Amino acid sequence: MMPTLPCPFPLEKILVCTDDSPASLGAVQAAFDLARACRSRIFLLYTLEFSPYYEYSQHDALGMTPALSQEFFKLRERAAREHLENRQREAAQQGLELDIRLQTGGPVYAEILAAAADIQPQLIIMGRKGRSGLERLLVGSVTARVIGHSSYQVLVVPRKAVLSFQKLLVASDGSPAGQAACETALGIAQRTGGQLTAVTAGYGELDPKQAKVIVRGFAAAAKRQDVPVIALTPGGRPEEAIIQVAAAKHADLIIMGSYGRTGFKRLFMGSVAERVIGLAACPVLVVKGAE
Repeated sequence: MMPTLPCPFPLEKILVCTDDSPASLGAVQAAFDLARACRSRIFLLYTLEFSPYYEYSQHDALGMTPALSQEFFKLRERAAREHLENRQREAAQQGLELDIRLQTGGPVYAEILAAAADIQPQLIIMGRKGRSGLERLLVGSVTARVIGHSSYQVLVVPRKAVLSFQKLLVASDGSPAGQAACETALGIAQRTGGQLTAVTAGYGELDPKQAKVIVRGFAAAAKRQDVPVIALTPGGRPEEAIIQVAAAKHADLIIMGSYGRTGFKRLFMGSVAERVIGLAACPVLVVKGAE
């Protein structure tokens, strides 16, 4: 019998992205677990990018004619649709409501954002290849672009990670985005009963004294809501401090803030959130905050 996962926050609709790779397995399983806990409707999205003009201009180098290129793309489409239908049957067997979507055309991140704008989910779930996948989350990555451009919460799940809310870690720098992450973390802790650790790294412009003020303020807010919290202010680079604390506390979930759509450049150029996503062994929930 599957363990019961508590519902962390109201979730009517979940958009989960898949490409039928091992990297997306954790994301799909997390969507199933959350849908079961929250009675959510799942939208499973498979996106195929096709740039015919680019492919046609390069066919001599590849030894592939435009006609063969189109036929190959049709084969990919059929395989993608088969994968989606298999997942839909699997969900139905578990009593879950799952809608499938296959989108083709422009850049993958743009198709995901278009689907999100249409569906209006409370959460987008995406996969991640593993700890060695940091370089995949740097400039040009689909995950970084989706987080940078969207206004939705995004849950990034490593390939072999199992979603749980027993041990939560929230990281904040005192910014509006960090405050949004703290509010979300408090809500999750209240609903799930998870142990909560708060981390603010004293580094660079944020000195240790300021870091202590931030975590003490959060601890006071948590106490008013009867949520126990362990408040820590480690030194060193924020992403390294967060990863080290998460490992020491055996965190099941890291909760972080990211700015709104205008904060894309920060994420795009190697922000703390981006690096934590690339290095964390557990899922990372990115909460959107105002600029």
